[in-house]
Order: sequence, then C-alpha cells, then structure tokens
Amino acid sequence: MRDIRLPAKRGACALIVCAAVAAPSAASAQTGGSGGGTAYVATPKVSKVACLRKCASRKRLRGGSVMKVTGTELAAVNALTFNGSYGKGDDVTIRVRPGSNTRVQARVPLGAVTGPISLTSSLGTHSRRSRPVLILPPLPPEPNPELSPVPGPRTGSAPRLETGTSRTKAFVDARPGVKFSYRLSGGSATSLKVELVSATDGSVVRTWAPQEVAPNEVQSISWNGRVGRAAASPGRYSFRLTAASADGSVARSSQTGDVQRDAFDLYDHIFPIRGRHDFGGAGARFGAGRAGHIHQGHDTFARCGTRLVAARGGRVKAKQYHSAAGNYIVIDGDNTSVDYVYMHLDQPSPFSAGDRVYTGQTIGAVGDTGDAVGCHLHFEMWTGPGWYDGGHPFDPLPSLRAWDSWS
Repeated sequence: MRDIRLPAKRGACALIVCAAVAAPSAASAQTGGSGGGTAYVATPKVSKVACLRKCASRKRLRGGSVMKVTGTELAAVNALTFNGSYGKGDDVTIRVRPGSNTRVQARVPLGAVTGPISLTSSLGTHSRRSRPVLILPPLPPEPNPELSPVPGPRTGSAPRLETGTSRTKAFVDARPGVKFSYRLSGGSATSLKVELVSATDGSVVRTWAPQEVAPNEVQSISWNGRVGRAAASPGRYSFRLTAASADGSVARSSQTGDVQRDAFDLYDHIFPIRGRHDFGGAGARFGAGRAGHIHQGHDTFARCGTRLVAARGGRVKAKQYHSAAGNYIVIDGDNTSVDYVYMHLDQPSPFSAGDRVYTGQTIGAVGDTGDAVGCHLHFEMWTGPGWYDGGHPFDPLPSLRAWDSWS
C-alpha cells in the first residue's frame, strides 16, 4: 500500500469492588485561636466499595448503580468524587448524605468512569484516593419511538400525557436531530414546558415553552446537540414534559431526577465508513515508514462504493483531486480545532469548498483513486490551525476505534 503526502498549500474485583487505601493520618490538628489550642478534625477514610442495586453481572458497578462506601469518619461527608482515569477532564463529583459514621450510599452517575474515588466532608477534609474502582458503562436507554402513556406524576384535572423520542443514539450537529413528540388528552393545559435534562448531574441544559395545544394533537420538537452556538457535552440526556392546567393541576412525563424516560445518548462523532471495514496491519498505521516520509493518517479498508459520512460536521476547507490522494475532501470540524481529511474517494465529493456539512451526512464513497492499493479510506486528523495551515497530523486510530465502538 502506498501513501499520500500532499504538497503544502500556497497562501494558506469479582463479587465486591474493593477500594482499599493506605491508612491516612488519624486526625488533622488545626491551630486554634489566640490560646494556641488545637481542634480535632475528622478525616474520612474509605475501606470498601460495593454495589447494592442495579448492578452489572457479578455485582459490579455501572452507571446508574446504587453503591455503598464503607469506612470511618464518614458522618460529615457531603461529596463523593469519581476521579476518572484521564486527569480532571473526566472527574464527576456528586452530593451525598452519609447513612452513619461508617457508611455512605450514592448513585453512580451515568458519566462516571473507572478510577479512584474520594470523599470530602463539610469540614473541608478529604479522604485519600482509593485504588481504581471498576465502573462499567450504563445500559443503553430503553427505546420509546412511539407515543406511550407516561409514568410520571399527575394531579387534579391535569391532562394525561403520552410521549415518545425518535432515537436512543444521537450525534452532535446531525440532521435530522433527535425528535421528542407528545400528546395531551383528557384535558387542556394553559402552560407547557419541555426540559432537556443531563443525566450526568441532573441539570437542565435547554428549555422549550410550546404554545398551548389542543387535546389529542401530536406536537414535536427536535434538538441537534447544541446549546446556543456550542456543542453539548457527550453523555446521556432525557426530555421531560410538564403540563399545567388553569386550576394549578400539573402532569409530568417523569419524576424529577428520572433520566430513563425519553432518554438518548449523545455522541460527538460518528464512524465515517458505513459498512464492513478492516483497520489493516502495521503498514496502515500512522507513522509507518514511507519513501522519504512517514504515513500521516490511517488506512481503513472497505469495499469500493461503501458510503462515507462526515465524522464531524463543519465547513469544507478543500475538495480536489491529487495524483496521490485521488479524490479527497477536507472538513474543518465545528467547535473543534481539528481538520478531518478523507482521501481516495471513488468519485469527487458533491460538496465544494465553503459548503456546510453536518455530522453523519454522506460526503462520498470508499474508492481507490490516486496512488492507492486496494479500496480504502486514508483518514487524517490535524491540529489547529489546520491542514497544511500550520497544524500537525496526529494518530487518528484511537479516535476511529472509539467512534466505531458506538456507531
């Protein structure tokens, strides 16, 4: 397999998860007032972590599980942090109430990942981080594409509600977005509110206030994964509908804090090859030796004609033909500092420089045009300021494998 290098552009545990920690100091001594005395401040200590309810097999934790932390000096604990695996970027902190001086219960946030946990008390003391606690991903949301009666609370003369959500998997800036539909019956509502709730922390990230609708009429709203101009963070979200009648009666599609009804998972990228594919051998990898240079992307093999989509939407930066690259297209990813490059397309992409492209939109098909041996996508990712504009290529394989795992 040959490679492409374009010239620079001109002008441009099994049953119980144990989290044993080294014993911290028995107490902290703080200097008192002018008398120079000291005050004992309890330091929480984690001894063990176990799954109580909604566990994965072999009593393992997963997103949404109810967990129990046992230890000492826990009476004043008010926060639990899942420290994650990759620095602070994947840390999740939740508020907790201790059951006793030796026990704390908490629900594992859907966004928590494997890593140490730590406890914080209202007195400002912190436990040492535990050994990594295994946390499996949450179960996928239950599909609810057709309208169905809601389980949420309803009082007085409030209308009965039916809701449905078009998909359980959505992508930032894809078209169409995820659609939430609803219908009222048995009464009318003087005010309606639809909230989009993040399962990570229970926050409301967007609110709609639809106009009053007549009973038995189906209404819908859609969301494209954005909050204002910014892309929302990947994770699980759910729609929650509230309908209020003139006499103050209220109906809700779900209980506050319930993020299972009308829920979906939002992802920031989609795998670009929409068919069977092979990541190839060592020669397909980024950095593999080539005549006079190294491989700047990754080659993923698929049958010629297999549909290609934009891994991330954005603006087309270039669309041309090159003797080595064949038909290629470069997309500057929205709300990223990354340029995405797709080479060896079987035909020129229908898009041109300057065009807006959405996540998951077809941009071409796998081919072997240019200097290619076998049908494959040569895919590159470049840091800002971009492709041959001062940026640098980096290994796209970890990203490709991650996108492939969910899409």
